Amino acid sequence: MTTVLMIASFLIGSIPVGQLLAKSRGIDLRKVGSGNIGATNVMRTMGKEAALLTLLGDMTKGAVAVGIAKALALGPVYEGLLGLSSILGHNFSPFLKFKGGKGVATSLGVLTVLSPYVALFTVILWLLTAKFTKYSSLSALVAFGFLPLSFYMIDYSRRKILIAVAITVLIFIRHLPNIKRLVQGAESKIGEKK
Repeated sequence: MTTVLMIASFLIGSIPVGQLLAKSRGIDLRKVGSGNIGATNVMRTMGKEAALLTLLGDMTKGAVAVGIAKALALGPVYEGLLGLSSILGHNFSPFLKFKGGKGVATSLGVLTVLSPYVALFTVILWLLTAKFTKYSSLSALVAFGFLPLSFYMIDYSRRKILIAVAITVLIFIRHLPNIKRLVQGAESKIGEKK
C-alpha cells in the first residue's frame, strides 16, 4: 500500500500549477523569465496574484501528501516519505518531461503538516533573508539550509531530522544554477524582470 501511496504522492506533486495557470493565459512559463515553473517566475511574468495562487497550489501538493499519511496514521517516517515523493514529483514532473520546479513551496507545504512550528520558523528565515538581500533563491537556501537544525531545536526527532536533511539536499541540488549565479553576481532579485 505504501508504494501505491508514494506513487500517488509523486503524481500529486507533479501537477505543474504555475505552468497550468500560465497556459490558461497563453504563456509557456518555461520560455519566459527564468524558465522556472515556481511562484517567483510567475510573479515576474504574471504578477503577484498569479504568484500567490501558484504558491498556495504548490504548497497544497506537499500538504496533501503528508496529510494522507497522517489520516492513515502511518507515522512520521511515512509522512516524510510521502512528502518527499510529492517534492520529487514537483521537481521532476512527468507532465513536463521530468523537468519541474525547485521544490520550495511544495517543501513548505510538507513542513506545514509535518511540523507547523518548524514551517513557521522556515518562513520567518525566508522572509528575513529576502528583506535584507532581495534574493528569493538565497532566502530559500538559508531557510532550508537551517532546516535540520530547526527540527533539532523545535521538534526533535531523529526520523524528522533525516527527512529534513533529505529536503535540504533536494533544495540545494535544484538551486545549483542559482548558487553559481549568486557567486557570479548575476542572480536576479525579487521583482526584477529577466
